[in-house]
Amino acid sequence: MFTSVNSRAASAYKRVSAETSVQGADPHQLVGLLFEALLQSIAQARGAIARNEVLPKGAAIGKAVRILEEGLKAGLNLREGGEIATNLRQLYDYSILRLTQANLRNDEKALEEVARLIEPVAESWKQIKGPGPAYLQPVTGRGA
Repeated sequence: MFTSVNSRAASAYKRVSAETSVQGADPHQLVGLLFEALLQSIAQARGAIARNEVLPKGAAIGKAVRILEEGLKAGLNLREGGEIATNLRQLYDYSILRLTQANLRNDEKALEEVARLIEPVAESWKQIKGPGPAYLQPVTGRGA
């Protein structure tokens, strides 16, 4: 019913740490944080499936889908990004499909597949310096 003071303090620290990371991040760093959170959510879902925990599994997969849909996919600039942006959008769409199937079927293999597909993209993202490539720059009102 009640959580310990140490548990509440740790939770508050994590929340403040995450908020500080996001507030101080440039767009490139924010995408990196999204990749990290996505892979963490997939790992949490895998653990929940292994423990037969339905609600945590659904919550973790739901979070992963939201990160893909509202964070990574929404940040793509298809007009300037060309083939790379289009390929990333297709990868994210496929990953969303596989995550949904993993949720419906308790399919740990589908979660592993998505992690294997996303990890190289996330790792490559870490190698990029600066604000990121043009396909991730937001579309502005100029000439849009």
